[in-house]
Amino acid sequence: TPRARLLPLEVPTQVCRAVGARTSFTVVEEATPRLNRCELYVPGTQEKIIPKAAKSKADVVVMDLEDSVASTQKETARKNVIKALKEVDFGSKTVAVRINGLYSHHMYRDVVDIIEQGGERCDVFIIPMVGNAKDVYMADALTSQVESFVGRKKRLGFGLIIEATMGMMNVDEIAAASKRNESLHFGVADYAASTKSRTTNIGGPNPNYGVLTDKVGDEPRDFFWGDPWHYAMSRIVVAARANGLRPIDG
Repeated sequence: TPRARLLPLEVPTQVCRAVGARTSFTVVEEATPRLNRCELYVPGTQEKIIPKAAKSKADVVVMDLEDSVASTQKETARKNVIKALKEVDFGSKTVAVRINGLYSHHMYRDVVDIIEQGGERCDVFIIPMVGNAKDVYMADALTSQVESFVGRKKRLGFGLIIEATMGMMNVDEIAAASKRNESLHFGVADYAASTKSRTTNIGGPNPNYGVLTDKVGDEPRDFFWGDPWHYAMSRIVVAARANGLRPIDG
């Protein structure tokens, strides 16, 4: 495996190509670098837990407005998140907000209110159920409009969750859809439902999914479990790395 070396910005591109990974004439632009070993998700409704998350050892704190929040609590959760962005000391952590998906009328209000009222502390929007590049374009356009309106100095990044068959089919175009893109996340639970997989727990194996060893005489054949998520995860890794993004196992 080739090792990348950090080079001064003034070093000619030809030298970068020679010293870096030997792949293509095309140079991949890396997304904003962030320490991303562990992400901690906190429901936006849990106002008292958010400061505790800020003091945790997680590299990334994600305040959630989507799956963990009931439809009747969306506005309360959003207000809590905005308050936390203005008042909680997150230190050097990456702070993200998982907004509602483009399928929901709550999505646009999440984007507008967080940018207009939440200050500059939010680093990344986590966008669920991304199905194609047009989804990313829509989120980018709305985010850009609101950022421009308030004069936001720090550009928000995007973390995109691939959690359905359409998103997996279009993962290449999704990864390349916006300069805001920073990471691709695998949402295994909804992906399992989307593919109609038979699973007993989120992200777990199916004991019936495996391979038999070759038959040798009358000896019994061994059965080894397979990993039903190996292809999906590998597919996301390839799309992410080819576009300079971070692949995240959700």
